[in-house]
Amino acid sequence: MLGNPVPAAAPLPDFGLPRTGRRHAFAGVVVTALAALLVLFALLSPDDLTSFSAEALVRVPVEGIVVAAFVLILPPRSRRVVAVLTGLALGLLVVLKALDTGFYATLEKPFDPVYDWSFFSAGVEFLAGQIGDAGAIAALVGACVLAVAVVVLMVLAVLRLSRIAAGRRTGATRVVAVLGVIWIVCSLFGVEIAPGQPVAAQSAAAMAYDDLRQVSTDLREQRPFGELAAEDAFRNTPGDQLLNGLRGKNVVLTFVESYGRIALDDPGFAPKIGATLDAGTAELKAAGIGAKSAFLSSSTFGGGSWLAHSTVESGMWIDNQQRYNNLLDSDRLTLGGAFQKAGWKTVWDVPAHTKDWPEGQRFYHPDAYYDFRNIGYRGPGYAYATMPDQYTLSMLQRNELAKSARKPVMAEVDLVSSHAPWSPRPWLVDWNQVGDGSVFAPQPAAGEAPESVWKDPAKIRDAYRDATDYSLKTLISFMKTYGDENTVLVFLGDHQPPVVTPQGAVHDVPITIVAKDPKVLDRISGWGWTDGLHPAARAPVWKMDSFRDRFLTAFAR
Repeated sequence: MLGNPVPAAAPLPDFGLPRTGRRHAFAGVVVTALAALLVLFALLSPDDLTSFSAEALVRVPVEGIVVAAFVLILPPRSRRVVAVLTGLALGLLVVLKALDTGFYATLEKPFDPVYDWSFFSAGVEFLAGQIGDAGAIAALVGACVLAVAVVVLMVLAVLRLSRIAAGRRTGATRVVAVLGVIWIVCSLFGVEIAPGQPVAAQSAAAMAYDDLRQVSTDLREQRPFGELAAEDAFRNTPGDQLLNGLRGKNVVLTFVESYGRIALDDPGFAPKIGATLDAGTAELKAAGIGAKSAFLSSSTFGGGSWLAHSTVESGMWIDNQQRYNNLLDSDRLTLGGAFQKAGWKTVWDVPAHTKDWPEGQRFYHPDAYYDFRNIGYRGPGYAYATMPDQYTLSMLQRNELAKSARKPVMAEVDLVSSHAPWSPRPWLVDWNQVGDGSVFAPQPAAGEAPESVWKDPAKIRDAYRDATDYSLKTLISFMKTYGDENTVLVFLGDHQPPVVTPQGAVHDVPITIVAKDPKVLDRISGWGWTDGLHPAARAPVWKMDSFRDRFLTAFAR
């Protein structure tokens, strides 16, 4: 014998469930809790990041109370139908909130379900420039799969909660009644869990109502666009009565991507950008070149450059894709069209375009059209930017402005070096060395990759500042090098930059007119603009759609 045997362990108490049953019960509780949290998140989460807080999720949503009350009184089949429809609605609400969050962060506006789909194609093109076509398509597919998954999970969550509530009808009824009383009392007395966060929440219903009202507004035009486009003081003006104050001069209308007022006002940007503009003013003055500057209030924010371009050109407020499409289908007189009518050769220089743009060419009908494919560039790309601004302007000078024995040129130039992601960025070289652009080959590798920059908000801000500074220095250098008595440069921003501009900022962008002939600036002396390239803080701010008529009026005779 090796000793007394070890006594057997006492049996565990029986709680009425086998171990597997207890595990299943616990798992069921967890799944139910997750379903409830998912539904609460859908009902209570805000649609922009600035309003997001833990307090926002600890409130009583009236929509949940109403749906729960219906579920408790409906028969099983009707209950399931209501649960599925509610889940679909909540799933779509979450997707719309996610879209609103992205749009608020970049464009300072909520997503418009009717007009804003064009931004997705622009976003995919932007992604393709960063991670390639395959990566952009994969990201798009992933986003679509995630959206579908959210809707499906929301339907399953509501079905589960409705089934459990119906199975425990008495307890669920009491909970709904108590929550209803709490909601009514808190609503009557305006109780808030935090400033701007009422305990009695109805944000989901309010958002749904706002979206439906926006869709209704979008779908009905109070007046046909054609009637608005036809209201044009210059529509029937003969060519010999247009732009006589600029006869014989080359006029270059240049949009500087993302050159917004924040570049002049933000303490992190203003010292460098302001110094560049002030130094440029002095350098141009020494060369006998003057300038006047002010601000325009853009029709877009953070993106949608084509909306701003068309607003300036047409003198109409183009702030969404539908109005833009309607404009392209109209015969509205543009700035370029006015110059063409008055005898100028019109040129469009759009280096970011890599595909055909038949609808734009039909509307603007330029005499010459340059995009990435026919501009002769043999250098490297810079993330989104297909080429540096210096090459864009150098090509325009060589191919159009420098040619003798020809009509004067009016050119619209859309610069891209200051487009996000703002890194890597180019630097200026001698204009005589630009050639076909191969001189720029070493530059991108010397800069920081976008994926590295965009991990750090401070680096993003620095990259924006430096890219914008490059574009402005390029324009100043261009005028110093090539500006003569017959050159007029108009440059302006298209919109405030995305990401680095805080929500609630104004839509203002700087605008400057530069000329060596003093008579050009004398024509606009009554505008009250600031002398030089750097608009004063109190410089006039005009709506962007007013510029065309003011410009045509000032230079008519």
